[in-house]
Order: sequence, then C-alpha cells, then structure tokens
Amino acid sequence: MLFSRKKLEIPTPAEALPGRSDPIPTAATHFVNGRKLTPPYPPGLERILFGMGCFWGAERKFWQAGEGVHVTAVGYAGGSTRNPTYEEVCSGLTGHAEVVQIVYDPEKIELARLLALFWESHDPTQGMRQGNDVGTQYRSAIYTTGNGQRKAAEISKDLYQRALAAHGLGAITTEIGPAGVFYFAEAYHQQYLARNPGGYCGLGGSGVACPVGVL
Repeated sequence: MLFSRKKLEIPTPAEALPGRSDPIPTAATHFVNGRKLTPPYPPGLERILFGMGCFWGAERKFWQAGEGVHVTAVGYAGGSTRNPTYEEVCSGLTGHAEVVQIVYDPEKIELARLLALFWESHDPTQGMRQGNDVGTQYRSAIYTTGNGQRKAAEISKDLYQRALAAHGLGAITTEIGPAGVFYFAEAYHQQYLARNPGGYCGLGGSGVACPVGVL
C-alpha cells in the first residue's frame, strides 16, 4: 500500500527508509565557477533552498542569476531518510524534495530577486508534481535559514498568489519552512546541465510575473 501511494504522499518518519550514517560522495568544486561546493563558505554569505521540480534545470536558473550567487548545489531536503541516494529519493520513500541550495551575498543580490526567480521559473500550483514529473520529490518548496528569509518568502507567496489569481490560476501549494539538513546529491547531478547541455529539463513557469518590486 505504501509503495502504491508513494508518488503523492510524504511518508512518516516511521515509514521512511532508514538511510545511512555516512554522506553520499559529491563533487568538490562547482563545474561552472570552480568554487568549493561544500561548507565552510566565506563569511557574510547566506543560504536558502528551493524545490521546484527536477533540480537540474532549477540549479541552472540560479547559477546564471548573477555575481551575487556565490555557489549552487543540488541535493535533498525536507524528508526523514539520512544521507539518501538519488534512487531512494525517487522511490518516494524518503520524504525528501529535490532542491537547489543557493549560497549568495545579500550585499550583491537581493533575496527578493532570488524569490522572484523561484516563483517565475516553475508552476507552484501543481502539488506533488511539476509538469510530467510526478512524485513527492518534485514538490514546490522554500526552506529558509532565518526569520528574515521566512518572512520574505511568506510575503512573496502572498503577492504571487494575488498575481496568479488575477490570471485565473489556482492556489499555491508551495511548502515554506525552516531548512533542516541539506544532503548533497551525487557528483554527477551537480551542475548537470553545464556538463550535459542537451540534457533533460522539464522546468516551466506559469507565465505570470512576480511583483518583486513590492517585496
């Protein structure tokens, strides 16, 4: 029964796969900018996690966002399984979403710009899927690392909901909450579309602009 509903329901911690104590090996540096992928990061930088469907296309959106983005990485967050593999996340039995971690300099790029890019680059009304990608790992999510980020995310959600409603679109299903543990995905997933320019990307927005100037 659990396997049959895995695509649409997040398992409880008791139902989730146990995982493992050791992290999954990942890449050492960012394929595009050569910076160190894992912490520690330079002082003064902030971190936020976005889930918006397949993380390959989501990551590309943010490494292309400008100088203020220090480094991006893809991985898994929001679930129960420790140090999950990609195959385990795809099984629907970990509770994790595919996410992109953005480490950014708030003096060089505003959080509002990152939030607008998040909202506009996928359809946040689709629940446990994004386009043809169906499953809990493809859900829309914002995982924050501070009260300021959380407040900004909630405000941006309200503003974007009004914009969607004005175009006759439905309710936002995006999960917003504090970032728990971020598990780096395997090395071959990192900056995948830079390594494989012709690779799959099912990311697509709603076509509605986010009123970022109001944030």
